[in-house]
Amino acid sequence: MPNHSKPQLGAIRAVTFSVPDIEAATEAYVSALGYRVLADTVIDTATATRWRAPALAGRAMRTLGPTSGEPVVLRFVAAPGTAPVPALTSHGWNATEIVVQDVDALAARLTAHPAFTIIGPPMGLTRFPMIRAMQAIGPFDECLYFTEVGPGSGLDLAPALSPVGRVFIVVAGGGDLAAMFAAYADFGNVIDPPVATPVRVISAANGLPADTLHPHGLIKLREGTMIELDGYPECTGPRPAVPGELPPGMAMVSFACPVAPGGERLLVGAAGERIELLEGEE
Repeated sequence: MPNHSKPQLGAIRAVTFSVPDIEAATEAYVSALGYRVLADTVIDTATATRWRAPALAGRAMRTLGPTSGEPVVLRFVAAPGTAPVPALTSHGWNATEIVVQDVDALAARLTAHPAFTIIGPPMGLTRFPMIRAMQAIGPFDECLYFTEVGPGSGLDLAPALSPVGRVFIVVAGGGDLAAMFAAYADFGNVIDPPVATPVRVISAANGLPADTLHPHGLIKLREGTMIELDGYPECTGPRPAVPGELPPGMAMVSFACPVAPGGERLLVGAAGERIELLEGEE
């Protein structure tokens, strides 16, 4: 049960990526995933300061969203000259999971698209075979999971309201899983304690045997969304970032939050993941 004496971290509202080429990112997500451009903006000084990335002041940002019009978006921030970091090999936010209506049809589309590489083909989950998921790498080494949730799972998961729907799970990885969970202790959300299972895409990215066990647990949010926290192997480390910039790739996740603990609008987790709190939103 949730702890109602503490503020609740709400649903996922945005995932922000730092990329060297906004136009290339847009082309990929629009043509392959069917996302649409919602806004082009310039980051102001106040926002850059709040994000602890003052070098972003004056930078371009493009916002995309699913055709369903659900209140969750992807934001691409211009970071010219930034070198992508291989997915699943460094600490911080590492994977964006999006709910879809037909994962096999999407797999066929991504196979033919030059900007995406499938690293895990569609497959039913061991415990929930009615849930089929695949994993892919996007144009700037960002990791994306695409999940089709069939009937009968009994799980409270966000439905796909368009062929490629909203982000419903975000995944952070780091070297100290206990410390990662402790960073969310000021919130009263329900937690599924960590278990250790093989995660083939993490093992493959880090040159480990496919049956290597990786610990991971969940923080449950509103609207059928969740945070997954993964314990990463010792061969991984902090993601290199230019001072004053966001980390490259999947850099920040924004959540609805009626009350921000201590009034803070931006938190940084134990793995370096940036957590933006949209205070006042349920």
